[in-house]
Amino acid sequence: MSHHSTILSQLLQSIDRHDFNRIEKQGFLPGRSYRKLTRWGQFVAMTFSHLTQRTSLRDLEGQFDAHSSKLYHAGAAPVKRSTLADANNQRPAEFFEEVFYHVAAKCQSYAPKHKFRFKNPLYSMDSSVVDLCLNLFPWAKHRSTKAGIKIHTVLDHSGYIPAFVRITDAKTSDIEIARTLSLPKGSILVEDRAYVDFTWFKNWHENKQFFVTRLKKNIKYKVLERRDVPQNKRITSDQIIKLTGKKAADCPNLRRVGYWDETTKKHYVYLTNLTKLSARTIADIYKDRWQIELFFKWIKQNLRIKSFLGNSRNAVLTQIWTAMISMLILAYYKWRAKIGATLTEMLKLLQLTLMERRNLYELFEPPDPGETPSTQNQLPLNFSIF
Repeated sequence: MSHHSTILSQLLQSIDRHDFNRIEKQGFLPGRSYRKLTRWGQFVAMTFSHLTQRTSLRDLEGQFDAHSSKLYHAGAAPVKRSTLADANNQRPAEFFEEVFYHVAAKCQSYAPKHKFRFKNPLYSMDSSVVDLCLNLFPWAKHRSTKAGIKIHTVLDHSGYIPAFVRITDAKTSDIEIARTLSLPKGSILVEDRAYVDFTWFKNWHENKQFFVTRLKKNIKYKVLERRDVPQNKRITSDQIIKLTGKKAADCPNLRRVGYWDETTKKHYVYLTNLTKLSARTIADIYKDRWQIELFFKWIKQNLRIKSFLGNSRNAVLTQIWTAMISMLILAYYKWRAKIGATLTEMLKLLQLTLMERRNLYELFEPPDPGETPSTQNQLPLNFSIF
């Protein structure tokens, strides 16, 4: 029988320890070496907590003690809850932010391309608020009786994984973060009406970048050109317009596309600076923005970013960044091994087998055709990442 390390250890091999240590040396080394818990040990513990849905530091400590003889496979050791709490509170969370972007770049080399025929990079941008208890998280206060943080995300439609994440207090406006965004020339960014800003549209257009958003009802404009509307495509209008409001004086001519959605029984009006793509493609691009909603829903339901193991700002950020890295690790193995299961299905199976010593890839292989239905307990194949 061939030897295998634990499933957890095999998952963590997606992160090169040399790169991990290099990032730590670039501004994150302490004045003296860690005595009880290394940075890698902290990362393993937090990744384990996300993948197995640990509910508290005491719970995590107990699980590590139960599997103490297997932790060496992942380069970790049992950890006291007070030690992990101190690490999460005191060690800069920005370190895991750097690790996140390193893993995201590695994932992109395996990610499938977006489903559209055009070659432009396609992204969606949105934010989601994580509500917090004001008594426990007073530093996150944004209203008289509420506390929370906001996760701003740019989702790459090639693989539907985050390409950009910024975590701020809940009162930070979406457009404020959008103005700091830097994407490759030719990129198409899809966003909702919270990001409508005429100066930003002007700068975006001048940088040869594109956007698709929804038109606010109170925006004034005049029609410069009416294009032919295709038959049986549910396109109600296709126009070139000039915005006439005072704040829109410098905004370039834009395209207005009307679309009737038979599923929702609603009429949508889109605003874009894309002029060469068909009107139906514009509508389909915006419809694909729903994937970022699914992304937020998935991380909140499947990873530990709604209840936290620490109350300080640094502990909360550490938990969110390690959650994002855990999601990328799953996506990396899904694409590299061409696993047909969704991330949700993968996570459910991993929760039961994470500390087993068996082949990670064989865990998700389709069953042998000769097996009886009662033994065919492998996950079904499909093409949805979430």
